[in-house]
Amino acid sequence: MQDEYRTVARPGVHETEVNRSRFLCALAPAATEQEAQDFVARVRKEHTDASHNCFAYVIGADAAIQKASDDGEPGGTAGVPMLQMLLRRDMRYVVAVVTRYYGGVKLGAGGLIRAYGGSVGEALDTLGTLTRRRFRLATVTVDHQRVGRIQNDLRATGREVRDVRYGEAVTLEIGLPDADVDAFRAWLADATAGTAALELGGEAYGDA
Repeated sequence: MQDEYRTVARPGVHETEVNRSRFLCALAPAATEQEAQDFVARVRKEHTDASHNCFAYVIGADAAIQKASDDGEPGGTAGVPMLQMLLRRDMRYVVAVVTRYYGGVKLGAGGLIRAYGGSVGEALDTLGTLTRRRFRLATVTVDHQRVGRIQNDLRATGREVRDVRYGEAVTLEIGLPDADVDAFRAWLADATAGTAALELGGEAYGDA
């Protein structure tokens, strides 16, 4: 698994103009290929009068799914440069649709490649990106007397408490980078006089 990846901070649209053609780049995070395809369909429906609605998306932390479409532009001049821009920026779980309203001036293959790729790059700069880092889910079970201090200490060290469940004991779900597991186990034993239990679960990604 990748240790980290970047994705778009929020959905949004950025517009540029090149030789009287309008290029509107719509960007959005997409957790699955279906989400990406649904987003493309929504943008196309919104801009049915546009000359072209070209798209590119990258799904998976390891970029396992990559798709691009020129939507009628000359082959390789729209979708591919859009996809290359996403990959160059290490973007994952993201979909981009560039809608072009033709302005009457032909741009040529080189001009189209620069316009479509550049439109995605500018939209990423405008909307901003997030880095998400791989971590291991871990469950800490601690008694009621000690849980307040443990929670405070976790927050003070910047660790996110993802879930808290109260029963005979208190269960805290947290995320830990793999490299921190041994040190955290030692700290927990020290902080609770060996009374807390630490159980490691699967892996996930969270905001860095």
